[in-house]
Amino acid sequence: MDQLTKFLVYNKTPISKTTMNYEAMKAEKNDKKLENGELDKRMLLLSPDLGMTAERVLYARNRQPGLKPAVVGGNPITEELAIELRVTAFGTSSCPPRGEWIHTPLIMRPSDQPLGYGLAAPRNGTRSLLAGLQAHIIKWLLFDSRPMTKDNKSMEPPDSYLRPNEDRQEEALWRACSEVIWRCGGGFNAQTEVKVVVALPTSTIYVQHSSTYYQDGITEMFQSEDGSGSLLLLYACILSRGCENVKKDLDGKLTYLVSTQVEGSLNVTTLVLSGRATPYLHNGVQYVGDEDHYAMPQFGVLSRSPVGLLVWYGNDDNITKNISRQYPGSRLKTPALPIWVTSCSGHYGVLFNTNRELLRNYHAERRFDIHYYTCGGCHILLNVDTRAHEDSVTLRNDDISATPLEKLIHTKWQDAKITWSGPVPFAGDSPN
Repeated sequence: MDQLTKFLVYNKTPISKTTMNYEAMKAEKNDKKLENGELDKRMLLLSPDLGMTAERVLYARNRQPGLKPAVVGGNPITEELAIELRVTAFGTSSCPPRGEWIHTPLIMRPSDQPLGYGLAAPRNGTRSLLAGLQAHIIKWLLFDSRPMTKDNKSMEPPDSYLRPNEDRQEEALWRACSEVIWRCGGGFNAQTEVKVVVALPTSTIYVQHSSTYYQDGITEMFQSEDGSGSLLLLYACILSRGCENVKKDLDGKLTYLVSTQVEGSLNVTTLVLSGRATPYLHNGVQYVGDEDHYAMPQFGVLSRSPVGLLVWYGNDDNITKNISRQYPGSRLKTPALPIWVTSCSGHYGVLFNTNRELLRNYHAERRFDIHYYTCGGCHILLNVDTRAHEDSVTLRNDDISATPLEKLIHTKWQDAKITWSGPVPFAGDSPN
């Protein structure tokens, strides 16, 4: 568990960005392999360019090491589109994007180990994208792929669907990517003509290096070296939505999509969840103006989302002084399914419950368990009790002893009592 996650969960003050010694693990990767001859996949996350096959990334998995999938059909990217794409995503085309976008793969955790339903990635600016994708992976595994009985209950224990084999991992990943890209292209809006774009790898360079365009090895030829799945998915979302539409979605709040925040921008998350990169999280359209200016529309979330979003900015105003605080409306706080992408002090994760009927049944929502997962490998099980308690004197979200994660949960269930599975963490305790 990284230091920031310790802080969010245990009120631990971070002493560094991460406790993992990347260089030591890279050295270990060169010297040591698993008994069956396969590379340790934890090492591949740290150095995806060293010996990694194209397993479980955005494009189809290679069955023979060293070979890349052939691209059949499609249109080569033009110089104008490459420049517009980079400017829309990163604000400039004259310098390369941050390296984390080029070297962060879409890879699942080993299927024979716990948390096999989860993506694995180091903490960087791709988290706002990956958390949204992770929510859709869980959505497919828990709900979309589960055979239902007449009483709308699962035939097998729900937790069994969170232990997928490699084939189900791969299917969950491509189905989640497909749903995200399809939504960005307007695929769930019957009033629009659906057109989606998928970024596929090729070995041909279509845009040459120049004073106005700096080659990054991906955009100008869409060649996915091992570990660029996150960038390809981001490009597919932008191209399916349309560069001009993405700029309109931002409404002048930002001039480009990817921010400089450590784990990325909420605009990337809203693009993944709603198909629109809106900076506004309220329901529908609000008209904002004053006596000196005409009221202008601010387009928020236009329909109920299948996956929700919860946000807690923290109490330190210095952290968010450059961030316009937006709070989710009911269409994000109460989604169609009990899955939420969470942004807790800028740290992204996923909350979910295995009961499809949780948000539809008052009795089910009175007391229930909820899972919290991050792509860094943190998993926590909590119990949420929304029943009124006679011993409750003050609201828990005002309690200074509550952890940041508890305060985020209280943005949805304000008066809930939250308990932890296993020992209750206190400030000063070391996590297990």
